[in-house]
Amino acid sequence: MFPTTRLRRLRQHPQLRDMLRETTLSPRDFILPLFVRFGRGERIPISSMPGHAQLTVDHLADEVREIASLGIPAVILFGIPEHKDAVGSDACSDSGIIPQAIQAIKEATPELLVITDVCFCEFTDHGHCGIVVETGGHADVDNDATLEILGRQAVAHARAGADMVAPSGMMDGMVRAIRTRLDEAGFAQLPVMSYAAKYASAFYGPFREAAESAPQFGDRRTYQMDPANAREAMREVQLDVAEGADLLMVKPALSYLDVIERVKSAYPELPLAAYNVSGEFAMVKAAAANGWLDERRTSLEVLTSIKRAGADVILTYHAKDACRWLEG
Repeated sequence: MFPTTRLRRLRQHPQLRDMLRETTLSPRDFILPLFVRFGRGERIPISSMPGHAQLTVDHLADEVREIASLGIPAVILFGIPEHKDAVGSDACSDSGIIPQAIQAIKEATPELLVITDVCFCEFTDHGHCGIVVETGGHADVDNDATLEILGRQAVAHARAGADMVAPSGMMDGMVRAIRTRLDEAGFAQLPVMSYAAKYASAFYGPFREAAESAPQFGDRRTYQMDPANAREAMREVQLDVAEGADLLMVKPALSYLDVIERVKSAYPELPLAAYNVSGEFAMVKAAAANGWLDERRTSLEVLTSIKRAGADVILTYHAKDACRWLEG
């Protein structure tokens, strides 16, 4: 018989095992995404994301009070406007859906950190992340023209009371453009969390239903990254750091744990977020609904792996459930 190993002896004691655990989760690790839509008195369930819904602004107060009571420190907002157009006009309006949502949340829970997604895919009638132009019969996003409206959008959010802005469109130069416009408008202290390494992933499907943001033509591969590339991610991150990003993000998380680890190793001094995206959430939910996985154990294992890889904060649709499981 083999002698009992030291590790096995340690594992036999639950209290000691917990005390020596290398990676721990807490509600303070989570940012919960919220989908806010035009209208009143509506809470529209998102079929591919059980437990989540599009909320009208009047429903936000109760929602964010529950979120804050669970110990979750922050939310990130995505908006669905009443009217969409080619340039996403509602996104830059001081009376747009996101400024309305920010003000409602701040009135209900002033202590909750409000982060806003800075992008145009939810606001344009074509579903792309900026201003689309046609060149030689081929339509694509005009990067430089989009930088101008990204800056305007960020300032509108800042004026409404956002605590942080998070550009997600992967436009070249977006961090510098937004930082410049914020500084000029008197918001030099407002931090920017950049989606620095965002992949053209198949895991975004449920989000596109939730945000009503599916592209009406083509795809986003010209401005989002090839899932096969990790060195490219480091170049993208390096550019955003040079432009002044205060926080970095890798998206998605579960299939890109190696990228999370690389980014954290290269920039240990900068906070790193990872987005546990809609498809990753939906897979666990579907498997659990069929009895194939234990949702609690699987979800907490996934979230632990993301933090273990190097993420300081995790954007996740499992945030509320995870808080209850951790408390229990």
